[in-house]
Parts: sequence; structure tokens; C-alpha cells
Amino acid sequence: MKAIVVTDQTAGTAGMTLMERPEPAAAINDVVVEVHASGFVPTELQWPSTWTDRRGRDRTPSIPGHELAGVVTALGYGTTGLSVGQRVFGLTDWHRDGTLAEYVAVEARNLAPLPGDVDFTVGASLPISGLTAWQGLFDHGRLRAGQSVLVHGAAGAVGTMATQLAREFGAYVIGTGRAGDRQKTLDFGAQEFVDLGDDSLEDVGEVDLVFDAIGGDIQRRSARMIRAGGTLVSVVGPPEARPDEGLAIDFVVESHRAQLGEIVRRVRDGRLRTNIGDIATLDGAVAALNPTERRKGKTVIRVRP
Repeated sequence: MKAIVVTDQTAGTAGMTLMERPEPAAAINDVVVEVHASGFVPTELQWPSTWTDRRGRDRTPSIPGHELAGVVTALGYGTTGLSVGQRVFGLTDWHRDGTLAEYVAVEARNLAPLPGDVDFTVGASLPISGLTAWQGLFDHGRLRAGQSVLVHGAAGAVGTMATQLAREFGAYVIGTGRAGDRQKTLDFGAQEFVDLGDDSLEDVGEVDLVFDAIGGDIQRRSARMIRAGGTLVSVVGPPEARPDEGLAIDFVVESHRAQLGEIVRRVRDGRLRTNIGDIATLDGAVAALNPTERRKGKTVIRVRP
């Protein structure tokens, strides 16, 4: 099969190569999925799991990518809940070969059914962005109706999901970003926008929840804005600052079949829009994943037309 492979941890996306790799087999409780579309997060090339297995042993050459939409082609021994020929989408294990390939082996529990009226490209754009937003807001941020949420990086793939979900659940959303992100942030549902280059972040006042996809000094300043009992949720690593009278949490997103179902249900009925930037073929993936300008949304690779 064709697959994108990485071997050099220092090379970043420039070290990606399209080559032939053996097709995967389905282990116990696995399925093999014929990948139709794959999402990609550039920072995963900095994750230890891209380069080593759970025991810390080198596992290169490895195949990156962890979001997929496709069709089940084989079931491993003992696999239940899915069937051959079924359309699925989901999030693969961090320590296994990923989804920038024509086939991938995945634990069945990490996948959810993809309705027939949802395009594979859309399905592949949802797992990391949608689950990160859902788990950050509700599982870790304990968001309630009527609260205020400050979403950093609100025009990004995760930020637009967090903005929409927070609005749906009755929160007041302030989004942040660069000047050019203003209209997109507002279009995705934020009630206010803060230009981190020109506006004063502190003028926002106190908030109940900070959903942070930026980190650094912005995160440290935001921690001081959280009212008593509030929460700072970081999706960019351990928090560098903590609220005086609140919580600071970071987490690693996990696949969750029921949550994937909630997310795709909202896509189908129009409550949730995905934020797709560039779409490329597998043959053109290496170039697409080495952009010459800032990404404007999720990059999706169409593995099959």
C-alpha cells in the first residue's frame, strides 16, 4: 500500500516520504479500515509516540496521522460492534502506525459509525478537533449554561469547534486570535473577538473558563482573569500558570465512540460546522503538509477520490 512515512525526528514535515509499506493485519479486537480520508496535526511530529512504542523503543519508519474516515475491510479475532463494509470514522492509537496510508489497523472501540450522508472528508476532519473541544469544555472544563468562556486560537480547527459547542450549551464566548481571524471567529459563533496583537486581553474582565490552544504568556495572563471556582483548560501541554482560586488542567484527547456520535449528529443537523482548510490527495500530501503560509483550518488528505 502507499503511505506517508517519517524516519527523522529532526526533519519535521520536510522529512515525510511517500512510499510502499506492507498492508496491516487485524490483531485481536482490531479492524482494518480502507482509509478514504485522513486528518493531520503537524505537532504530532513532536510527540514521543510518533517515534517510539510504549516501552520507549524506536518504531521508525512510522506512519503519522491519527484521524480517519473510511470503510471496514477486515475484523480481528473477537472484534464486535462493527462489520465489514461499514463506514466509520475515529481516532487511532498514538503509538501505532497512523492514517496517512491506504489502510490502517485500529482498535474497534476507537471508531464510530459514519452516516452515509456525511462525506469522508468531513468525517476525517472531526475526531481530534471535535473530541478535544468536547472533552476540554465538558469533561474537564465542566461548562454550564450562562458561563463565560475565553477561547484562545478561536479561528483554528479546535477553536472553531470549541466556540460552536460552547455557544450551543448556552455560554458567552470571547474568541481570540490575530487581526485577520476576527471575521472567521465571529462567523463561527463568538460574541466577542480580541485581537491579541492590538487589543488588551485584560479588558475582557473575569471569565469562568479559559480554553487555551496557544500557551505561553497568553496563558499566564489568562490565568489571572479566571474568577473564583473557574477553570483553565490547556490543550497545548501542562499549564504554565494556575488561577488563584480555580483549577488548571491539561489532558490528552481520547477516542470516545459516544462523543463521536454526538459530534457527527450535530454536523448532520447543521448545529456544527467543521473547519477544513486545504484538501490534498495522498500523492500530493507531502507538499500539502509543508505549507508556505499559515494554515487556515484542518488539512485533510483524500486517500481515495
